[in-house]
Amino acid sequence: MKSITDFQKYKQQNKKISMLTCYDAWSASILSQTDIDCLLVGDSVAMIAHGHDSTIHADIEMMALHTKAVHRKASNKFIVTDLPFMSIHKGITPAMEAVETLTRSGAKALKIEGIEANQDVIRQSIKSGVPIMGHIGLLPQSVNLTGGYRIQGKDNSSAEFIKGEARLAMDLGCFAVVLECIPTLLAKEISVDISIPTIGIGAGPFCDGQVLVLQDMLGAQTELSPRFVRSYSSVKEDWIKQINHFDRDIKSSNFPSKGESYLWQ
Repeated sequence: MKSITDFQKYKQQNKKISMLTCYDAWSASILSQTDIDCLLVGDSVAMIAHGHDSTIHADIEMMALHTKAVHRKASNKFIVTDLPFMSIHKGITPAMEAVETLTRSGAKALKIEGIEANQDVIRQSIKSGVPIMGHIGLLPQSVNLTGGYRIQGKDNSSAEFIKGEARLAMDLGCFAVVLECIPTLLAKEISVDISIPTIGIGAGPFCDGQVLVLQDMLGAQTELSPRFVRSYSSVKEDWIKQINHFDRDIKSSNFPSKGESYLWQ
């Protein structure tokens, strides 16, 4: 996947889109060699890499730093970066400065949480040549307002609002939209209703693609385990085992060996 036109081609061809988060050069180097279609420099980096309790602690400087690192090692991938909390709600000029900063950092597109409240920024970004991916349903940046990470769209009024957000994202020119933590049949209805691809996270199997946090997918983070996460590995347990092995080798004087040392004699 090289450009936003590929997203539309995938939807038209009924080909699923794969997406994983990526925050640093080390993981970017590995992901650059995989078949994954798209990398997301998500504001979840504030939690995964910096230890915060929510995404609202991410700022433009943090997102730019991590985007640059990912771009250096995975420039062959389509990189999307989150516009972080409050970065686009202080007026159109500061918002566009944030858009410029992340785009110059290596993002090929930016993701915005919420559509109706951010119409001006979405329009101006696209008008300026910056592709925008929408994000609706559960909005992690609004977790303090919603009272936690809860499924959205369970009643008729909230479901209609989410459907309206999806249509508005399409009408404004977003090239795709993330559906987070909404009922499966609602996600299916939206995916059929709009012409742009839907990327699901906790939104069931009928979306046009799926995204997960890399560390969740690898089983590297087990403190939080939402029901929509499938771990394909047990990296955490394996790393603990290997690190303890390293510790034993040092303490038993088994490492380093002669072959791992310089000028033994």
